[in-house]
Amino acid sequence: MYTFDSRVRYSEVGVDGNMTLESLLDYFQDCSTFHSEDIGLGVDYFNGLHQVWLLSAWQICVNRYPHLCERIVIGTAPYDFKGFVGCRNFEMRTKEGEVLAYANSIWSLMDTVKMMPARPNEQMLAGYVLSDKYPMEYAPRKISVPGNGQAMEPFVVRPHHLDTNKHVNNGQYVRMAMEYVPEGFEVRQLRVEYKNQAVLDDVISPVAAVNEAGTLYTVSLNREDGRPYCIVELAKA
Repeated sequence: MYTFDSRVRYSEVGVDGNMTLESLLDYFQDCSTFHSEDIGLGVDYFNGLHQVWLLSAWQICVNRYPHLCERIVIGTAPYDFKGFVGCRNFEMRTKEGEVLAYANSIWSLMDTVKMMPARPNEQMLAGYVLSDKYPMEYAPRKISVPGNGQAMEPFVVRPHHLDTNKHVNNGQYVRMAMEYVPEGFEVRQLRVEYKNQAVLDDVISPVAAVNEAGTLYTVSLNREDGRPYCIVELAKA
């Protein structure tokens, strides 16, 4: 497993002094970027091929959110390739070895010129050394959207939402969805299904639903025609 060390920054915590869910997701995303860069398969490499790995789904499980200034170790390992699809696990631990969070992710390799899926080449397959699948309970990739959702105020995609691919960054969708979860709701499992790419000036029309127990929120971040860009599920347990 590829790892890097860090320390929880003030800019990464919420009002309780613990790392936010959004920051935790950013750590996992950054870890996969560092891994790719360090094995010679970084952003410039894929730009040269006119290809990009697009995230299709997240499942992040949280045992405990680390505290301000706590020292942490973040790791990632790919575990499967099937055609144009690649799968990665992630883990966040304390320096002492306590597992704080772990995750599964599903990615698709896309040709940005043809706008079609592409299979990994031999250099990619050699660089992304596969590890054993992480021992966790794997949820389905697809997320069901409840029929009792409430339409929320639409908003426009702004420049700060975008990444180097010029579409809304994976983590930004989660930040958007968190706006519809009440303060104090501690997410223990996050699931995200990415369906379409939102770009600058697109209008996002959120629809938010909660179960009767108040333990599960589902936020569908939709296009103006009602089709989702992204579906986010946030659970207490």
